[in-house]
Amino acid sequence: MEHVATSYPLHKITVVLLENVHPRARELFEGAGYTVRTVSESLQGDALIEAAGDAHLLGIRSRSKLPARYFEKAERLWAVGCFCIGVDQVDQQAAAERGVAVFNAPFSNTRSVAELTIGEIIALHRRLADRSSEMRRGLWRKTAEGCNEVRGRTLGIIGYGRIGSQVSVLAEAIGMRVLYNDVAECLPLGNATAVRSLDSLLEKSDVVSIHVPQSGATRGLIGPRELSLMKQGAFLINNARGDVVDQEALARMIRSGRIAGAAVDVFPQEPGSEEEPFESPLRGLNNVILTPHIAGSTLQAQRNIAEEVTSKLIKFMNNGSTTTAVNVPEVELPVLHPDKHRILHFHRNVPGVLSKMHKIIADLGVNIVAEYLQTDPRHSYVILDIDPTHGDELVDQLRSVDETIRVRTLW
Repeated sequence: MEHVATSYPLHKITVVLLENVHPRARELFEGAGYTVRTVSESLQGDALIEAAGDAHLLGIRSRSKLPARYFEKAERLWAVGCFCIGVDQVDQQAAAERGVAVFNAPFSNTRSVAELTIGEIIALHRRLADRSSEMRRGLWRKTAEGCNEVRGRTLGIIGYGRIGSQVSVLAEAIGMRVLYNDVAECLPLGNATAVRSLDSLLEKSDVVSIHVPQSGATRGLIGPRELSLMKQGAFLINNARGDVVDQEALARMIRSGRIAGAAVDVFPQEPGSEEEPFESPLRGLNNVILTPHIAGSTLQAQRNIAEEVTSKLIKFMNNGSTTTAVNVPEVELPVLHPDKHRILHFHRNVPGVLSKMHKIIADLGVNIVAEYLQTDPRHSYVILDIDPTHGDELVDQLRSVDETIRVRTLW
């Protein structure tokens, strides 16, 4: 059974969940004894501060933006849970400067994204978007022109991580040949073949499917040059990140007939709400499937995400674990001494801070039972288990260390 923090009444821990986070999250938080408030829409600016300025834990999805100003105002905040894959909507550095850990769910929607990708591969090969649109307009166009089976076709996967490799397995199951390219060495699943050159993969593939994270290296990864390397009549699928593909160039290639179609779920600029118009150069093009960033939006995926992120936040609040946090050092100290005091200390990563802390502890005659320190280039995070003496005095003195960002007693 997991140890529960006792230094602060559980019912006074306030959780604010925005953007219709799956109800399973609320159920788990309330089961842990926390007080939960929910808001159905995304919030920005003053509205965000008013609704969640007093939160100890904040849960968001992809639309709510958390700038530095929010972290300056949210003085009680200890952690943010992004109930999604991406975390670029959060100023992670500003959060770290306040000792706020940010967690996400990078793998919980893997199957959902992979299944949509396979569906799009089939739909593009059969021109289902065009036929469906024609039928809704009263046109009966029964034709095999431009329609093909996917069996025997070559799928090129860019990014062979959890989603890319799952797509690989499903594609092979329907008879496709799979090539993949990744910056890391990845063992193939099934009969998939690694291709070291991205150019080579583009030249050999009938369908190219992108499954890379957002980074400086992937921004603009597929531009006019890369699109021109693709086979005549090939298809492109992007269910990864909007700025990976030059969509203006892709639209030109589709209009010219060089590329036969595309399926796109992510865009460089996405509406912040359903009231805002959606603009894209891909609108109105034949054999193009456009979806509103819903590749991971299934009931199963959203429940999985709710359980994964909520469990990380509760674990952090109970024992200080920052394992899988995206913006602070990852530290997890097993609870071997539940009768001792546990203190969390975030500080700037400069030489001598740990020595100052140890001197304070030694001068008070307090024994360290367990300690785990981890750093990144800017920040350090240490979990201390100590004998239960001089608790408040020790915390006050640790807080006075110049480089201290934040101190918290768990129990």
